Amino acid sequence: MIELKYLVGYPEDTLRQVQEVIADGRLSDILRKKYPSTHDVRSDKQLYDFAISLKNRYMSNAQPLNRVVYDAKIKVIQHTLGQHHYIARVQGRKIKTANEIKIASLFRIAPEEFLRMIVVHELAHFREKQHNKSFYQLCRHMEPQYHQYEFDLRLYLTHLDLFGELYF
Repeated sequence: MIELKYLVGYPEDTLRQVQEVIADGRLSDILRKKYPSTHDVRSDKQLYDFAISLKNRYMSNAQPLNRVVYDAKIKVIQHTLGQHHYIARVQGRKIKTANEIKIASLFRIAPEEFLRMIVVHELAHFREKQHNKSFYQLCRHMEPQYHQYEFDLRLYLTHLDLFGELYF
């Protein structure tokens, strides 16, 4: 039995189906069929523009987004795909604030749906700090397929863990 560490918490029936797909060697074919290509968002500037376009479309009244970057130090093994930071600095008599998002550099080469799901997740934290019902409603508002993409991303991470990089 293969440990499915990225799928902890899913129902036993779902886990059993995933185990069967892995045992039959069909996981990479399923992922390639569903997500046939990767995105073109390779640089930090392109990632910033990608995130800003989502923010402006769905959260125009939210605090400004100062920085969005790929970060090689983020470890997916520790269940972190991205991070959001709210930084307040005192400069003289003023408080300067900055909002930034960091995305694991692993996602420089991944399907666009996965990148969008991660950016939506981190943007949602600007309004809702906790993973509660309101948080997931906001995620679904910005990306209606949020939960499906999250599940498929977990399958993608499982594939990377078991078999290495998936080439599109």
